[in-house]
Amino acid sequence: MGKIYAVGVGPGSPKYVTTIVREIIQNCDVIIGYKYTLKTIQDLLAGKEIYEITMNNQEESYQKILPNLGERSLVVPFTGDVNFSESEVVDRLIEIFGDVEIIPGISSTQVAASRVSVPLDKSKVITMHVTTSIEEKKLELQKALIDGFNVILVPRPWPKKPDKHFMPSEIAIYLKKHNFPTNKMKVHVFEALTTEDETSFNGTVKDLEGKEFSDLSVMVFDQTELDSYMNYRWQWEN
Repeated sequence: MGKIYAVGVGPGSPKYVTTIVREIIQNCDVIIGYKYTLKTIQDLLAGKEIYEITMNNQEESYQKILPNLGERSLVVPFTGDVNFSESEVVDRLIEIFGDVEIIPGISSTQVAASRVSVPLDKSKVITMHVTTSIEEKKLELQKALIDGFNVILVPRPWPKKPDKHFMPSEIAIYLKKHNFPTNKMKVHVFEALTTEDETSFNGTVKDLEGKEFSDLSVMVFDQTELDSYMNYRWQWEN
């Protein structure tokens, strides 16, 4: 079997596709991915055998490709960083194809943190974008906020199952229910980061109640103050 790659192609703009990922895509034979992800790399797809998939048909598509791949190389692109919020799919690819080389990309969580000037080393990064239970992740969110961390969070869009739908409005209501002062908590919500359709919201958590956001959303709870090296002069001064 040829080489199998799972690669991250960034949040949406072709400018955020790394050089190594570009080279892998340009040199591959077959590409299979979601519509939005393929759009990000459309300038690299000429001459490739392309399969556009959805959540409903991805398993059928992988199984169809497997016996016909031969020695050809296959790339499975993921929006953002393949190492974040995609483990369920990557694990399945490994089960099907065996050895899969994983190439990281730039995540929307990194871009969102940069937009707000929130350092990752003072933040907790949480994804609700999974199919399994998120009850423990909700507790993780509570603890991170109580402990004073910034939180960079990917919500979970599931409009067909309201009990699993956990987007900014639901998150705001959840935090209020658990006695957080949502009217005082600063939050940013970004949609379609790095693309021409990018939008941003800046306000309090309470302001999110009743507002709708797309499935390309990422949230940033901003809780830290500036803390430069000048606060630690004792490290170099006698």
